[in-house]
Amino acid sequence: MRTAVEWMERWQVPLYLAALVLGAAVGLLIPAVAHPAELAINPVLGLLLYATFLGVPFAKIGQAFRDRRFLVTVLVVNFVAVPIVVYVLSRIVAHDQVLLIGVLFVLLTPCVDYVIVFTGIAGGAKDRLLAAAPLLMLAQMLLLPLYLWLLVGAEFVATVDLAPFIEAFLLLVALPLVAAGFTQLAAARTRWGVAIQGTVLGAMVPLMMLTLAVVVASQIAGVGRQLGALLLAIPVYILFAAVMVPIGAVAGKVARIDVPGRRAIVFSGVTRNSLVVLPLVLALPAAFDLAPLVVVTQTLVELIVMVVFVRLIPRLLPDDIDTANSRPQMP
Repeated sequence: MRTAVEWMERWQVPLYLAALVLGAAVGLLIPAVAHPAELAINPVLGLLLYATFLGVPFAKIGQAFRDRRFLVTVLVVNFVAVPIVVYVLSRIVAHDQVLLIGVLFVLLTPCVDYVIVFTGIAGGAKDRLLAAAPLLMLAQMLLLPLYLWLLVGAEFVATVDLAPFIEAFLLLVALPLVAAGFTQLAAARTRWGVAIQGTVLGAMVPLMMLTLAVVVASQIAGVGRQLGALLLAIPVYILFAAVMVPIGAVAGKVARIDVPGRRAIVFSGVTRNSLVVLPLVLALPAAFDLAPLVVVTQTLVELIVMVVFVRLIPRLLPDDIDTANSRPQMP
């Protein structure tokens, strides 16, 4: 068992690429699989996040909350720098309101779920990012209507229903987080708790592969049918990821944050809340029926970007980086 887990962890990036290819092949060859696969996204993502949270020592979360420098930096990157970048890049699709709405919804909302997985794979400070997740979720719920009002107008904001957003947070973040906490308590006191924790943590790579395959299989056919209309959004997403890497790295350096913290800030700035924001976009009026596919297109682009970034970011921000300005984190 241990040998298999070590092998999967060593080859996880090729395995993730294989999962993306498999999901695309199944979705294109068997279009009928799209609906059941879409229904499976939330349960599979919930399991992945449960395993992710289970790997984070909750005893350190309080310490991470006291790291105000990291929290302030990640909030500034996501809610000051990102809106400026999004406004500039969204001019590419500003002539089409449906494309614009989809792009704004997904790029203005920072990821609070599988970003923690990718951050951990790249050697980033996933415990600090986990501590920041509730703040990131709350801030985007409060600020998204404001950003949409500024960039689109008050009339559109009136059509947005935040209930799906809250429901997604409770089911995809809060529930797995609480379950992981109870499992860690059980593991500290019982053998069966240790067994559950070890089994789930050992299944992290297969769960990530399953999540990638299910998401791609559920949406690839719909994206393919509307590819012509969605093409303009793709360069926006690629440019966004490319621009946010140096912004996150520089912000972390200016704030004198250590290398794992800088990697976490970069991943937080790049990854978006596509799977959580999708129910919001699905609740929009019928005139915006293409907007969900705009969001899903970002998911597909981002998954490929993440597979590359888990190797690229550690090279851009190596462990032996000159840390003369990277002082120990102070409360």
